[in-house]
Amino acid sequence: MTINKACPIVVRKRDGALELLAFEHPLAGYQLVKGTIEKYEPLETACIRELFEESGLNGVVESYLGKWDSNFEGQIWGFCLIKLLKEPSDSWVHYCLDDNGHNFRFFWLPLNSDLDDNWHPLFKGAIRFIRNHL
Repeated sequence: MTINKACPIVVRKRDGALELLAFEHPLAGYQLVKGTIEKYEPLETACIRELFEESGLNGVVESYLGKWDSNFEGQIWGFCLIKLLKEPSDSWVHYCLDDNGHNFRFFWLPLNSDLDDNWHPLFKGAIRFIRNHL
């Protein structure tokens, strides 16, 4: 299985609990930062690039968390834990150029919280993977 999707994972600790960086896509509900790995691009580079493109945040790869077969359109996700270079706000909006441009509303999801129907099943599966590998 060759990894073809990069998923940078950003977490923080608040009040003793881990929180995961997530965002609301205006057309597709709650998501994690994720994108296609370009030809010959290392996973680590793709994770840093996707994080910047979709959130405006800069970081460095702290560790590799593993790969996950999403069972969706041949997507094999690679996860890297990212350490941010600067502490972000509790929430913000970032204009992303993907799909002709969208405003993504970022927020921190308590890692152990229940996931409602605003989450696509694909991202619910990814979050289960992350919970098991952090």
